[in-house]
Amino acid sequence: MTKAEIISLPADVADAAEAPELVVPRPPEFILRERRILLFAVLSSTILGALLTLLLGAENLLYVDNGRDFLLGVSSAQWWTMTAVFSFGLFLSAVVWLVMYRLRRIWLELQQKAWVEAELKADRLRIQLVEKTTIEEHLIKRRRELEAEVGTLTRLNEEIREELNRRKRNERTMVMQSQHLAASKDVLQIHVQARSQQLQKLQRQYELILNAAGEGICGVDESGKITFVNPTAARLMGLEVEKMVGQKESELFGASLPTAISTAAGASAHAPNEVTLVRGDHSTFTAEFLRSQITENDRPVGRVVLFKDITERKQAAEALEEKAAELARSNAELEQFAFVASHDLQEPLRKIRAFGDRLKTKCGNALPPEGADYLARMQNAAVRMQTLIADLLTFSRVISRMDPFVAVDLNKLTREVLSDLEVPIEKSGATVEVGPLPTLEADPMQLRQLLQNLIGNALKFHAPEVKPRVEISANVLSPAEEGSPAGPVCELTVKDNGIGFEEKYLDKIFAVFQRLHNRQEYEGTGIGLAVCRRITERHGGSITARSQPGQGATFLVRLPLKPAKRRKN
Repeated sequence: MTKAEIISLPADVADAAEAPELVVPRPPEFILRERRILLFAVLSSTILGALLTLLLGAENLLYVDNGRDFLLGVSSAQWWTMTAVFSFGLFLSAVVWLVMYRLRRIWLELQQKAWVEAELKADRLRIQLVEKTTIEEHLIKRRRELEAEVGTLTRLNEEIREELNRRKRNERTMVMQSQHLAASKDVLQIHVQARSQQLQKLQRQYELILNAAGEGICGVDESGKITFVNPTAARLMGLEVEKMVGQKESELFGASLPTAISTAAGASAHAPNEVTLVRGDHSTFTAEFLRSQITENDRPVGRVVLFKDITERKQAAEALEEKAAELARSNAELEQFAFVASHDLQEPLRKIRAFGDRLKTKCGNALPPEGADYLARMQNAAVRMQTLIADLLTFSRVISRMDPFVAVDLNKLTREVLSDLEVPIEKSGATVEVGPLPTLEADPMQLRQLLQNLIGNALKFHAPEVKPRVEISANVLSPAEEGSPAGPVCELTVKDNGIGFEEKYLDKIFAVFQRLHNRQEYEGTGIGLAVCRRITERHGGSITARSQPGQGATFLVRLPLKPAKRRKN
């Protein structure tokens, strides 16, 4: 057997694991290896032949002397034989070498041819591998594209299925709805009939309501003809309903009536007018008269006339005005009388106090203890009487002396009041905290009196072992918070830690000369809170309080930031 050489393709052509192996035959071993052995054998056989020839003629060498040359004992024939054998060996070696050389040349040519064929085959394999790689890349790319298309088609298929399912569900829903509508048609007809009956019933009720109304109501079309009259209108006009229907509005009520017509959206835009209407018997009466326009699709289709007899009400209003004027004159006279009486009463009181002081100064030591006690009681009574008269004058001046309203800064006014009350504040060790206060339009003197009375009460009515603590704050309430459409309101709060009171006496503490404690416990006349109430009422406000015994009191005063008369202006 012969061995072979393995030729591998380069790694850059294809992967070594996939590249085929090219097998090139190698020269036989006897050409490459045994050639030298043959040459050695030929030379050895030649030499051995020569030696054998010498050995055959060895008996002729036995008599040769030791001093002669060895070659002299060899015969001429043996010499030539040996020479011939050696020459034949050389010739045979040369022939063998030539033959082997020729065989090597032939094998090299075959090897060269095999290498060329192997290179060609390797090139073809390289081309095949490149084509195979290109085809595989193209197939991989195409496979990815197909997978993407399959994914898209799968997604579209799912969407189509969902759409089909949705349409099937919609179809089932529509079928069910159609069945439900078909089933509801009869029910709807029943409801329509019932609704029609209800509308007819409501229409009859409306007619009954209109007929039972205490005001005269007439319906007038676009041309001015009366199309509806309720019994009250016929009774007020002294005519029958049938005679009034069909008449012109101007003929029935007179051509001199006011022409203002209020719309349904703004019926309050025009107030009712006072007119004089003529009955069928030619008698007259005073009535409130109002026209309201009826529109349909923003187009006037007629109007409603409302009127009622206000003769008695007008007479009562006139009588009330007379009574109010008479009461105002009486109040003015009473206030003047109170002022004059208070002023005149102070003169004898001043004399009583003056003579009492003189008596105490000159004869005080000479008076017995009982007389000194009587004198002290007389002077105290005179002082209390003067205080009552002064408070009564203050109470009467709240209404009799009305200064014009101006802008009043409550912060500045409160500081001035606290400055006036500096002595009682220091005497009681009180703490007064004042928060931010607004500015409002009011009578500054009366607001000063209001704050002075409230803060003075907070300093006065406290437990003996507790130092007074007064907190003054204010909030501006919007009309929605205050519950009145008049305008923003200032809620003034005066809170103390005093003795407090039971809220069942809330009305009593704001009355004149009403006290919850005797004068030995707390001094005063019981007029201060009554003055506060009159001041707040004069400003269009209110005053109230919250309290519990032993837990202090909180007085809440609500005053409009701008009086009602000024808002109207």
